[in-house]
Amino acid sequence: MGLSVGIITFNEEKKIEKTLKAIKSIADEIIIVDSYSIDKTVEIAKKYNAKVFIEKWKGFGKQKNSVIEKCNNEWILIIDADEVVSEELANKIKTIIFNKNNEYDVYKINRCSICFGKEIKYGGWSNDYVVRLFKKGKAKLDDAIIHESFLTEEKIGKIKEKLYHYTYLSLEEYFNKFNSYTTKGAIKRKEKGKKASISTIIFNPFFKFFKMYILKLGFLDGFYGFILAMLAYIYNFVIQVKLYMLKDDK
Repeated sequence: MGLSVGIITFNEEKKIEKTLKAIKSIADEIIIVDSYSIDKTVEIAKKYNAKVFIEKWKGFGKQKNSVIEKCNNEWILIIDADEVVSEELANKIKTIIFNKNNEYDVYKINRCSICFGKEIKYGGWSNDYVVRLFKKGKAKLDDAIIHESFLTEEKIGKIKEKLYHYTYLSLEEYFNKFNSYTTKGAIKRKEKGKKASISTIIFNPFFKFFKMYILKLGFLDGFYGFILAMLAYIYNFVIQVKLYMLKDDK
């Protein structure tokens, strides 16, 4: 019995405290694997009695698996440093871990996004069910360097209570991560055997914008829905260009 909460961090001082406050009432232990933060991330984590391990960056999947290996309780909740457990979700998790007759050993949780200070309800940004809660040994991450996925052979239950994802506080933060994320995204696509061409550079970003803004009703989020669809266009354009430029790398 009991719950371990696992988080990976790197320079998350602006977000980590809100995350830790939200889980302190349900966590029997907090495990953090930090990648040599140079801000106050570790100092803040230790205020909440987190067990902090400093490790070099290995990619999102491997880093989170390192967290999982260090967890000591029957149940594990893996969240990102910018994800905040709602009070309703905290209560639901407590109900699950204290129930000995659960139908499931793995659960995906309803993740809703907060971007630039606004909850985004459309465009594919919310009601995004992601695996986060599971019994030890029942799930792990793949080895992806970015956009990692959980692997499990178990049936997966759904929790409708919300996990809030505070994606970007500002455009500055978005573009600070932009170059790294687009490079990793291009590399991941190349490893999967995907190729870019002039046509994919032109059309893929357009289809991404159309899907987010029109098909997934991003326009209902008003100004922010349009901005996020445009950012997705730019993001996918740059990934396609970088993927194209990788084609001759040996």
